[in-house]
Amino acid sequence: MNRIALTLLAPFVFSIGCAVGAEITLDGQWSWQGRNDVRSPNDASASRFALDDITGDGPVLSPRLQLLWPVGEGRHEVVALVAPLRIDGAGSTAAPTRFEGTTFAPGVVRARYQFDSWRLGWRYRWIDRPDLVVRLGATAKLRDASIELIQGSTSARKDNTGFVPLLHASIEKTLGGPWSLAADIDGLAGGPGYAVDAGARVRYAISDDWSVHAGLRFLDGGADNDEVYAFARFTSVTLGFARRFQ
Repeated sequence: MNRIALTLLAPFVFSIGCAVGAEITLDGQWSWQGRNDVRSPNDASASRFALDDITGDGPVLSPRLQLLWPVGEGRHEVVALVAPLRIDGAGSTAAPTRFEGTTFAPGVVRARYQFDSWRLGWRYRWIDRPDLVVRLGATAKLRDASIELIQGSTSARKDNTGFVPLLHASIEKTLGGPWSLAADIDGLAGGPGYAVDAGARVRYAISDDWSVHAGLRFLDGGADNDEVYAFARFTSVTLGFARRFQ
């Protein structure tokens, strides 16, 4: 799935430098788990357990790459985002854990968690002034997730790949001199689950083309259906830089 997404994204990566107004943003994220509750399948045959009790709260380091480029001469923009997240850790359980038809005895268990997010979105600059930019739009998110438990020679894994439509809003406000504030959110709630990815950061412009930034990001969501119960929450500290093509 990741190879397919990279193949689809590659032409945009190579062409972004040719578009005036395009921007590349790269972040490093240090993420802490506030919640990671799992039951699979979501019925009486499985246990509901806290995955973060096994792996630990964190932090874990992960990258986040965003590509933005304008469409034509108007206010429309296309955005692509790659945000992989992997956690691998071991901990002790006090009771038997039933997961994906396999029972893990009390004791040391290793857990591997993956939540890779691939997104392609459209945005419209609703307000477009030198001191303030407000964007509204929609995002198509491809979720490539998996949870695996390992104990000795026993293992069980649940893969979950799916499409999630999200609404988008973002704002950029100059604060004076080289400083500015930016915030964004992708989110939607309804049906058996919800998804929220929101962040805010302070930017410092090194030049007309380059800037650095630091901020916070909040990721929360999950689903409760017949197949799986899975809800996770992450709070991240982000550091990064951006390159805008003039």
